[in-house]
Amino acid sequence: MSDLKSILMLYRDPKLAKRLTEKIHELAKEINDYTLIMHVCGTHEWTITHYGIRSLMPDNVELRAGPGCPVCITPASDIDAIIKLSLDGIIVMAYGDISRAKGGKGISLEDAKSMGGKIKIVYSVQDAFLLAKELSDEDIVFFGVGFDTTAPATAYMIKRDPPKNLSVLSSYRYVPPAVGALLEAPDLAIDGIINPGHSSTVTGMKPYKEYFDKHKKPMVFSGFEPIDVLISIYLILKQIRDGKAEMINEYTRSVTWNGNVKAMKTLLSVFQLEEGYWRGFGIVDNSAFEFKEEFDFVNARVKYGIRKPTARGEFVEGAKCADVIKGKIDPIECPLYMKECTPDNPKGPSMVSIEGTCRIWAEHKVTAILKCRI
Repeated sequence: MSDLKSILMLYRDPKLAKRLTEKIHELAKEINDYTLIMHVCGTHEWTITHYGIRSLMPDNVELRAGPGCPVCITPASDIDAIIKLSLDGIIVMAYGDISRAKGGKGISLEDAKSMGGKIKIVYSVQDAFLLAKELSDEDIVFFGVGFDTTAPATAYMIKRDPPKNLSVLSSYRYVPPAVGALLEAPDLAIDGIINPGHSSTVTGMKPYKEYFDKHKKPMVFSGFEPIDVLISIYLILKQIRDGKAEMINEYTRSVTWNGNVKAMKTLLSVFQLEEGYWRGFGIVDNSAFEFKEEFDFVNARVKYGIRKPTARGEFVEGAKCADVIKGKIDPIECPLYMKECTPDNPKGPSMVSIEGTCRIWAEHKVTAILKCRI
């Protein structure tokens, strides 16, 4: 058996999971009060749902998904703008998952393609740059969607003499300030945060320090295996039981205090952090990666007069996508869930992406809340 397989089996060990679950129940009895733990990562939600971790929790401990899906929080106005470009004859290059998300006018890039829009699906920003060189006589826009995990690759490519016919519409977002905004939200009253593993591998723990210092709520940086998540829940509950608040790195095999310094340096040499709109969540200070002025030559907002995102026409009537994205409710509480809105016919962005909470619940056939709320 390979070392990698042995390690993987350890992080999925049923006996260890049972022992951790017992410890979690012991702590919950000592705390007694209702405890809300939120995570901000689609992969964490997949692990929690796939392995039935919610069903293992004590009645007074709730796990809730926050705005951890980049497709879900991409502003509808940016989707509308990129659709308009494609219908105006400009070639739009985008990832497959964002191509299915509907904008404020109720159509997606996929819909626009059937209407004659010029759209090409790519698997990486490198693919987009190579295709732009091949199609040198065409105007091309790459739709930059994602968090601080994918944005550095775009910054790197832009610094390598990009094709003159290519521009980028940046809808990239920076995760740490969103965690700060979640902790400030009075309608959530979060008791502890499981911070994202992939994002934190790039940003490091350091950017979260200011939000931790302000709110003094337990933070654990977690890996993605079921044992990772159970350990993270245990560490949060232990802090609450002991009346402490700490920043703890459970994901030591990937996350460090300073993160990927080279990636962040490259990213911040091309982009600057500005106030940014997160679909369904709101305005978050210092969370939008916008091009620095010296990169106006590749900035689609400048080239095509695209305004910065605003909150208008975000979701279809009757949908509660915003509440799901923010983490106020679970998908089952939306009246459209698995009725009008399904993976085959998604009405809201959270049902589109494989990292969307609604899509994850739908694919796991979750049709009821798995535990009573206090």
